[in-house]
Amino acid sequence: MAETHWTPSLVEERLTEAASVLKRLPEPKLQGYYNLWPRIIYEFGDLVGQEPSPMRVLPSPAAISRMEEALTWTVGLDAIDGKIVWMRAFGERWKTICWTVGLQRSAAHEHWLYGLCVIAWRLNGRRLNRNHSRRRVIEMTGAAKP
Repeated sequence: MAETHWTPSLVEERLTEAASVLKRLPEPKLQGYYNLWPRIIYEFGDLVGQEPSPMRVLPSPAAISRMEEALTWTVGLDAIDGKIVWMRAFGERWKTICWTVGLQRSAAHEHWLYGLCVIAWRLNGRRLNRNHSRRRVIEMTGAAKP
């Protein structure tokens, strides 16, 4: 397998995929509990006003493996940075994120970019100098370019 040069956009794509896989996993069931009632057989008249149940496509084993790998990426981040990164991966709106973490839109966006850049640096095998500011790390990674 070829060595991948990680960029913040690749990290964002992988985290978004991991969030999508997490949403599609089946609900956990408690062991030891079961239902003795017979299954209900619906007739046509019973189904007339009902909404169809949504189809659930289970993720592939490779997607689950990539998701498990991506779950460990935010471990070394600050709590706010990790929360913002995962909320964006799950598709939350910026307004909701700002209300949740208590930051303005521009500050929350900078924390999000910084988190992606730190993850990309670590995946590329580089060490991050803690003396650098958030903006400096974002500029060095090249994530601020349009």
